[in-house]
Amino acid sequence: MKQSLYIAFKYLLFHKIRTLILVASIGIIIFLPNGLQKLIEESESQMMARADSTPLVIGTKGSSTDLVINSLYFRQEKIENMTMKTNGELKETGLGYPIPLLSTFKARGFSIAGTNLDYFNFRKLIISKGRKFSFVGECVIGSRVAEKLDITVSDSLISSPENYFDFAGVYPLKMEVVGVLQETNTPDDYTIFTDLKTNWIIMGLGHGHQDLSKTLDQSVILNRDSSNVTANAKLFMYNEITKQNLESFHFHGSPENYPITSIIFVPKDIKSGTILRGKFEAREILNQIVVPSKVVETLLQSIFRIKQIFNTVFVLVGFATLLILGLIVALSLRLRKDEIHTMFTIGSSKAKIFEILGLELLILVLSSFLFALALYFVTGYFVNDFINYFII
Repeated sequence: MKQSLYIAFKYLLFHKIRTLILVASIGIIIFLPNGLQKLIEESESQMMARADSTPLVIGTKGSSTDLVINSLYFRQEKIENMTMKTNGELKETGLGYPIPLLSTFKARGFSIAGTNLDYFNFRKLIISKGRKFSFVGECVIGSRVAEKLDITVSDSLISSPENYFDFAGVYPLKMEVVGVLQETNTPDDYTIFTDLKTNWIIMGLGHGHQDLSKTLDQSVILNRDSSNVTANAKLFMYNEITKQNLESFHFHGSPENYPITSIIFVPKDIKSGTILRGKFEAREILNQIVVPSKVVETLLQSIFRIKQIFNTVFVLVGFATLLILGLIVALSLRLRKDEIHTMFTIGSSKAKIFEILGLELLILVLSSFLFALALYFVTGYFVNDFINYFII
């Protein structure tokens, strides 16, 4: 047996390329259904944990799925904005506290989420470097953002315009990174957090410019009277908020009319949450209110149906692979006819020859299982990427 195993191993080692191709092919077929199952189970666990930890989400009427995905995972679906007036109405109910969110823009491919400091307490986010944002123009970044962009505290990020041909409204804003979050294995790792005012400035609702009362360049003055000074398009607009120009940034209009994409509402208890949902049902408060766990559960049911289709495909592919493997073994026996005849001539019995060939096949299968097992363990490191690219 030991000698047969040695001969089988040396034969496979001699034919390295063919052996590696067979091990990889069989290993991938073994891995695919199990690996997909692991990814989906891990994804379900993480997504449900995120949804279960978020009691209620309020947004404009429309797709509840898009609303939850935008609010929980900051995937910027095209949902209609509501106003801060709703946030004030929710505060007045006394049933809990609202956390407004504005997730519309990106910076270097990562979502910018405008919110307040209550969000950090709600999600139990811990700063690993620096501090939380305190002024407009500051941002706190997730651990994966810092890692992938290779930036840290005191570096800067520039927001990306929604439309490169929109010269009048949204313009890039250079933001200072003041903090980096500890890794949480949640979408927060891939997000850039700012306060709401910073997002409103990016949106063009607030701006900073040179002081018209102190300017020496009269060419920027369009009209001047005793109470107002009106500037023309030549007026220099700041695209970076610093200590020197911070006071020049201001907003026009009432803050309650400023946009937000959604609100996470944290009720004081189950009864308070039920009462609030009743107020929405009775249309005392407009917009819609959803329970994220129910929405995500519905989304995952659709994913499981797709998984069943994949499993069927994998079974068929696996069966085809086994047939091909059988064909390879049969062709190998024909090609090795002279070799087998030589072994038989020098005294090897038929049982010994079959033992060597069987051990070759066993080594191939065991190596394929080890390869599949290695892939299975590596899969766990790509769960978050799998969720981001293939589920939400």
